[in-house]
Amino acid sequence: MAIPQRVRMVEMGPRDGLQNEPGVVPVEVKVELINRLSDAGLPAIEAGSFVAPKWVPQMADTDKVMAAIRRKPGVSYPVLVPNMKGLEGAMAAGAREVAVFAAATESFSRRNTNCTIAESLERFAPVCKTALADGLKVRGYVSVVLGCPFEGEVEPEAVADVADRLYQLGCYEISLGDTTGMGTPGKTQRMLEAVSKRVPVDKLAGHYHDTYGQALANIFASLESGVATFDSSVAGLGGCPYSPGATGNVASEDVLYMLDGMGIETRVNMSKLLEAGQYICAALDRPNSSRAARALANKLKKAA
Repeated sequence: MAIPQRVRMVEMGPRDGLQNEPGVVPVEVKVELINRLSDAGLPAIEAGSFVAPKWVPQMADTDKVMAAIRRKPGVSYPVLVPNMKGLEGAMAAGAREVAVFAAATESFSRRNTNCTIAESLERFAPVCKTALADGLKVRGYVSVVLGCPFEGEVEPEAVADVADRLYQLGCYEISLGDTTGMGTPGKTQRMLEAVSKRVPVDKLAGHYHDTYGQALANIFASLESGVATFDSSVAGLGGCPYSPGATGNVASEDVLYMLDGMGIETRVNMSKLLEAGQYICAALDRPNSSRAARALANKLKKAA
């Protein structure tokens, strides 16, 4: 299959990246980050989630963030919702796109949502129906598609089954998450082969964590399989509380550097993306996890 000549990058930093930060990240910092990412040309930026504050306290102010961001025409600002209450909060905040999430293994599903896979899908059925009826777009996530911290190897057919069920609920796109970062290119392509028999490949997205340093390789393998949408997190922010040891989603700067080098169109401006990464790392007082960002920063210092 021909490698796509255009890729859509979906930015996870403001939600998936910040949700596990130990200290409270002020609303104004989140808003500034999202605005900078919008200015960088990213077409979709996950702005937060409407999950119960006791479970994800960092996201308790998502309504305030949604009210304050500068919404740029043509840019989508999806929010994660776990149930009908979350959807109601998202709709009240003016969200026009929401995301729902399920897991490919029963163990991870119980740890992440305190219910079985079937129960989670039953819970999301009215969420999707209500959102779609109100004109919202719905995106679906499948976690641990290439390895589970509790069950190990995950059968591609198990991933395909959950992805198909989310697609049938009306999700316009299914993001396949290597939550643990355990995946390798061969496993990635076998998984995608199974899933694409049930869900069209142009409705699939890759969401790869870089725990084992395999994320870019898995993205390339996905490109070879026809996938043209990828989730990433500015400065490599993030991790997963239910996947011990997992690092953040692959750094947006690293993904863009690779895609730019391949001549693949993204319409994302590297200079502005680098500035957004530098901004949030300074605000959090933490190093930038993007190798491309660090290398390009050093190159600029030497040039100066």
